[in-house]
Formats: sequence, C-alpha cells, structure tokens
Amino acid sequence: MEYLLILVIGIVGNVIGTLVGGGGLITLPTMMLMGVPVHSAIGANKVSNMVSAFSSFYTIFRRKELLWSEMRAVLVVSLVGGTLGGLFASFMSSQTLTLIAIVLLGFALIMSFIGGAEFGDKERFTMNRKNGSILLGVGFYDGMFGPGSSTLALYTYAHEKISYIKAVGLSRVGVFAMCLGAAITYIATGKIEWSLTLVLMIGSIIGAQIGIILARKVKANQVKLLLRIITIVLIVQLVYDFIQTL
Repeated sequence: MEYLLILVIGIVGNVIGTLVGGGGLITLPTMMLMGVPVHSAIGANKVSNMVSAFSSFYTIFRRKELLWSEMRAVLVVSLVGGTLGGLFASFMSSQTLTLIAIVLLGFALIMSFIGGAEFGDKERFTMNRKNGSILLGVGFYDGMFGPGSSTLALYTYAHEKISYIKAVGLSRVGVFAMCLGAAITYIATGKIEWSLTLVLMIGSIIGAQIGIILARKVKANQVKLLLRIITIVLIVQLVYDFIQTL
C-alpha cells in the first residue's frame, strides 16, 4: 500500500511539475508524512526528478521541437548554477533561504500580472547575457534550496516569447542538470532507499510523459492561470515554513 501511494504521488507530482513546476509540493511533504526520513525523501526526489526530467526533454527533442544547441546552453548554465548554489548553501540558514524563495516567487508573480510573461511562438531560444544570467540564478537557487525553481524557469522562458512546449522542454533540461549533481551526492553518501526511490522514479516517468501529452493540449490562458496558482501555493507554503522557524 505504501509503494502504491508513492507511485501515485510520483505520477501526480510530475504531471503538475512538468506543466508548471512545483511538483515537489506534492511528493516531498507526502513522503515525509509517511515517515520517510528527510534525507531519503529528498534523495529519492532528486534521483527520480533527474530521470523523469530526462525522459521529458528527450521526448520533446526526439520530435525535433528542441535543438541540441538550445539544450546544451541550458544544461551548462543550470549545472554550473546548481553546483555553485549547493556549495553556497552551507553558509546560509534555512530561514534565509526560505525568505529568498518568497521574494523571488513574489517578484515572478507580480511580473506575470504586469505583463510580458506570455508564451509566444518563437521557434528558437537563444541564450544571451540577460536570460543566461537569470537561468544561472535559477540554477543557483535550486542548488541552494529548490522549491519553485522550475516555475521560475518557465516565467523566464515566457518572457522570451518562445512556445510553451519548448519552454516545458527547456525547463526539464534545467531540472535534469540541477538534480544531476545532487543525485550523485545522495547516491555516493548512501542516503538512498532504493526500493522507495525506484517506485517513485517509475511514477515520475509516467507522470512526466502524461504531462508532456497534456502540455500539447492546454491553451495559453490555462497555462498562465495554472502557473499563477502554483506560484501562490508555493508562496503560502514557504511563508508558513518561514513563520514556523521564527
């Protein structure tokens, strides 16, 4: 029964995570409520997210909706940012990291109402100094803390006016790169409960593929609404966590 629940939350969390980010809001708290040790829960999430993110962007890449040049730039920037963020995290308190997350997500939410965060129909994503710096920052944030990093990346791609399906693919490329280093670390330190992780991984891959199918069907205004709802839920959860630490 426990494994069935983990499979289900892996599916649901990755459907939502693929579409608008924030899937960790479902998987991580549920696993901890089930009594899974925090490091094992985080490790399982990192490993399963790495594999499911790969399955997502590979599906889009195989259909020639992503170019290797686009993926390569995002992979490098996300990997560098995630690695630096992980190294920097040890110097900051969890309270400070939570506050940073609230500010970043709050800013992204405000910008979505002001305008500009609209997915368009540009056929190619070109990394430049501005968006490259933002994505490096998103990777850095993910390495430090994590919740909402995929959502922040989607806002970045929306401002670039690229198509939603390409934005989903690139955000999953980023998730793969950002989780890669963390997953290796958790595996190397022996903090992975493999039976639990493999079940979550299977659910995550299924959820990611369902998310890709749905991403081709949802309309732009539906995506924007979902993105805002997930952002608000993330902010509320983080504010609650921040208050708990005071």
